[in-house]
Amino acid sequence: MGRAFEYRKATKFARWDKMAKAFTKAVREITIAVKAGGGSPEYNAMLRRAIQNAKSVQMPKDKIENAIKKASSRDAADFKEIVYEGMAPHGVAVIVETATDNPTRTVANIRAIFKKKGGSLGTSGMHDFIFNRKGVFYVAADKIPDAESFELDFIDHGLEKMELLEEQNQYLLSVDFTDFGKMSEALENAGIEPEKSELQRLPTIAKEISEEQVDEVLDFIDALEQDDDVQNVFHNLE
Repeated sequence: MGRAFEYRKATKFARWDKMAKAFTKAVREITIAVKAGGGSPEYNAMLRRAIQNAKSVQMPKDKIENAIKKASSRDAADFKEIVYEGMAPHGVAVIVETATDNPTRTVANIRAIFKKKGGSLGTSGMHDFIFNRKGVFYVAADKIPDAESFELDFIDHGLEKMELLEEQNQYLLSVDFTDFGKMSEALENAGIEPEKSELQRLPTIAKEISEEQVDEVLDFIDALEQDDDVQNVFHNLE
């Protein structure tokens, strides 16, 4: 019984930690959007997307509203988006996207993680040939009753790939990152609100390694994701 209690307790804390991290990421996305285009979702498409993404991680409405209000104030932190590239252990390519109000702190933390976990921090653009930037939209399946017609209609708006995620009961729509805004507008005009949308970096070359090596790489990636300034980590691990 004691062990079961400790397991439940650890699981509960892990869930809270994951949720807190997701909320921190959502708040920073909202802050960047407000700084870029103002605090009105009606006139700020970037903020509308940030709000959708905050809702997708079950962030309460009052916390979203508080984040917008705080970001709109004169004293709000000014977050900069900075991307780091490098190699994880065993030759796995890694791209780390951060949002920070203190670049000096962030680069020191990122460099320390790379060094401690056996990676090597590289230079900007070193992985341009390994990753393609794509815009992805997650749309509830019931909002697209006729997938074939939808696909034909939205090819003109940049749709490259449409995939049904059966477990999530969602469609994943993929576009080139240059068509992200065009697809966002097209979905909005059609009255289709994505449950989540984001820019991703998808690998064109996958790295295959042993199971033991995979554990080392995943430990490295987890350490990066635990840093408060890190928004996303992309890799080409098979």
